[in-house]
Amino acid sequence: MVSVRSDGLRARGKALLAGTALLALLAAGCGGAGDDGSASPAPGVTGKPCPQPVNKDNGCIYLGIVSDLSAGPFKSLGVPLTRAQQAFWDRINRQGGIGGYDIDARTYVRDNRYDPATHRRAFQEIKDDVLALAQSLGSPTTEAILTELRAARMIAVPASYPSKWEFENVILEAGASYCFEAMNGIDYAVDNLGARSAMAVYFPGDYGGDAAAGAKAAARARGLSYSEVPTRQGAAAQDAAIRAIVERKPDVVMLTTGPAEAAAIVAKTVAAGFGGRFMGSNPTFVKELLRSPAFPVLKERFWYVAPWKPFAYDSPGHTAMRQALGRVDPDDSYTTGWTLSYALKTVLEKAAANGNLTREGVYEALGQVTRVDYEGMLPAHAGDFSGTPNSAAFRESVISRPDERQYTGTRVITDFLAGRTVKAHRLDTPCYNPR
Repeated sequence: MVSVRSDGLRARGKALLAGTALLALLAAGCGGAGDDGSASPAPGVTGKPCPQPVNKDNGCIYLGIVSDLSAGPFKSLGVPLTRAQQAFWDRINRQGGIGGYDIDARTYVRDNRYDPATHRRAFQEIKDDVLALAQSLGSPTTEAILTELRAARMIAVPASYPSKWEFENVILEAGASYCFEAMNGIDYAVDNLGARSAMAVYFPGDYGGDAAAGAKAAARARGLSYSEVPTRQGAAAQDAAIRAIVERKPDVVMLTTGPAEAAAIVAKTVAAGFGGRFMGSNPTFVKELLRSPAFPVLKERFWYVAPWKPFAYDSPGHTAMRQALGRVDPDDSYTTGWTLSYALKTVLEKAAANGNLTREGVYEALGQVTRVDYEGMLPAHAGDFSGTPNSAAFRESVISRPDERQYTGTRVITDFLAGRTVKAHRLDTPCYNPR
């Protein structure tokens, strides 16, 4: 279900809404001939069918994907995440498409290797050929193209969760931010594990810095002593963080790293005699850790703050995802890719209903959406993009634990929850903003 508000409280500029598709083309100023001689409505939109059309009488909307697909630290997330998004849009095409168009999320897929410069080059290769980005994986990588996204008023769906995305008009986020996840993680540790002191161990930058800011805010709000340790990528590069944890002995450590780093930190600190617990931001756990020598320790000492429920959960959206993917090795990165796609679907539907499937029209439609039907994968109110960051930001997370008996290695132990700290927090500025 989608409802709209005419005031567009989350300022996104005043786009020109055309009453018909023809006026939309003229307003966008991007008419021209498509490959089949038909009018080209906008970059990434053509009257010609998609390369492998489901509906041969439909035109084609091209969406770009720039992900970690080969050599970066989040390849294990990027590959299944991308596959799930492609399956999502295939399902939309089987349902008839959007506004007389099928969706192509396969032609313009590029690998960023989780490197900002590579990400920017990849984006520049495809930016003139796509209406929007169905995926831009990573915080520093998406930051590298933000100026160009703004200039083009091109919407991007980030596979990352810093709180600053709430303040970006061209970013279409889903789920709670790293900052809010960390607040919920620390609150859970206080309320359920009896934590009285906390430490954040994190990658510097938008990912780790945002979570560390949330952990610090929660520690202060709950009267905990607090310390933090930035760390580098690489499982072998964690000696300084491990020493700090063992020496300071916090009751709970909030980890905002990659999965390999998290596993190394938990295993080596416990082996050195550390008796505390660990909470992890959502990218810190992947199914591959089930085969890690660290898994028995993770199972006993590690909790995971997740943006949504895992692959095998029983909801209409989860069921549709599994049916669309077919026989795959269950992985929660599929769940992420599928869930991230609902909001863009809703925005495209709104732009089509407005008669303006252009970048400008999609940009305007984003500010009009207040609810998204995530088919039970997120609450509908998680899809509010119309208000201020403080009023519209989604604040809820689920807490999970490693469990080898579960399809994807994690067992959900809470429903969606928002802790005391996140409920009281005013999001008037990003939690982490180095500028």
